[in-house]
Amino acid sequence: MANSPEGSPSDLSGAARFRPPAPPPRTEPMGLLAFLLAVRRNPLATWMEKHFEEPVVSGEGVLGRMTVVNDPAIIRHVLVDNAANYRKDDLQIRILAPGLGRGLLTAEGEEWRLQRRTLAPLFTPRAVAGFFPAMVEAADRLVRRWRRRPDGRVVDASLEMTRITLDVLERTIFTQGVARDPDALARAITRYFEGIGRVDPIDIFGWPDWVPRIGRLRARPAIRFFEELVDRLIEARKALIARGEPAPRDLLTLLLGAADPETGRGLSDEDVRSNIVTFIGAGHETTANALSWSLYLLSQDPRSRARIEEEVDRVLGDGPFAFHHLDRLVFTRAVIDEALRLYPPAPFLSRAAIADDRVGDVDIPAGSIVTVAPYVLHRHRRLWRDPDAFDPERFLPENRDRIDRFAYLPFGAGPRVCIGAAFALQEATVVLASVVRAARLDLVEGHEVRPLHRITLRPQGGLPMRLTHRRREASGSGAAPSAELSGALGEE
Repeated sequence: MANSPEGSPSDLSGAARFRPPAPPPRTEPMGLLAFLLAVRRNPLATWMEKHFEEPVVSGEGVLGRMTVVNDPAIIRHVLVDNAANYRKDDLQIRILAPGLGRGLLTAEGEEWRLQRRTLAPLFTPRAVAGFFPAMVEAADRLVRRWRRRPDGRVVDASLEMTRITLDVLERTIFTQGVARDPDALARAITRYFEGIGRVDPIDIFGWPDWVPRIGRLRARPAIRFFEELVDRLIEARKALIARGEPAPRDLLTLLLGAADPETGRGLSDEDVRSNIVTFIGAGHETTANALSWSLYLLSQDPRSRARIEEEVDRVLGDGPFAFHHLDRLVFTRAVIDEALRLYPPAPFLSRAAIADDRVGDVDIPAGSIVTVAPYVLHRHRRLWRDPDAFDPERFLPENRDRIDRFAYLPFGAGPRVCIGAAFALQEATVVLASVVRAARLDLVEGHEVRPLHRITLRPQGGLPMRLTHRRREASGSGAAPSAELSGALGEE
């Protein structure tokens, strides 16, 4: 456990920092009914002060014995050193599986390992670098669309970021398109998370799947939309392959061609469908939410917004966005990292202990639940200086070494770390820099922003923001080639 919280030499006075909205931690425990209602409305409201102050909190609850861990050493033990002893718990599976099936997020054991091996080639450093031009093209398309709108026009930044991340998916890992109507797909994704993302008391108590859940019923049209869309994608790609025509080496082709090296067993159509739905529904969510929260946080902090605008103007200028610019967008990346700290895409991780375990003086009985909640961990009083404040400077290179690797988990850690983390961070940097160069977004007066936990952390009710153009035109558009990118694409 770190003896002192991280900090930066350039700490501002407490009064100068913006503290974004978050439900206040509870000081008193809730009764069972109040807890169940709060979990269904917004699980963020159930955390107590002691969770943000103590390294380990254990106790008996509705799910049995639960240990909430905020000690980086114990987190490493659970997620990395002894990961084989900890599986995804039943509650997570009950919530996620009805919509996502047995895809990469929900599969276990050999089934998960086969899927992970199959998808890994799509997310190597070389492959992610190769996606850079497509990400810039998608960002340029967004900027061109915004240029046609007058100053003062209100846009829903949350919806706009969902649109652009879906555009990137279509240009990269679904190279022959996903949907004819991207707005319909974006609405389906929102309906899915609103419905399936609510924790139902029936799931908490472990009732059988045949018992109706309100959330599942509400999400059913969105799930059906996904299934029909994905079935069309699979059928079209299979027909292409059957005709002997060259198929793009994208996620769909990799899944259809997957085979276990030892048994030769491939993925079933259901497994293929589950993974495609996972990447459409959840895979874009990390980037879309990180961008939404970044734009909101910048709109509330004039100092940080001025600094990122200066950096983007200096690095990108009026020319095309080149691959080598990424390493120079240091503060831009720090803003994204800080947004992911305050509003992590996966605010809650949990594991079930397979066998008895002991870490230091902490006993973890078999069958008990270990919870690592990035939302709590990232705001923990012992790990972070001024944890509730928006301060991108804590992620600048000269300060980042103060942050324990297992105190910051926006993408998890260990064998099940998010396979698309590098993809998401590159995409977020490209889009944020492109947006900041072109426009300034300000929150509509009177709109109250609240984080809502629905599997991911979304701004409740969207993010209406006023658009003001910074640059009407640039002297170049599109991605410029670079020596770094050419080298990356030429390596094995």
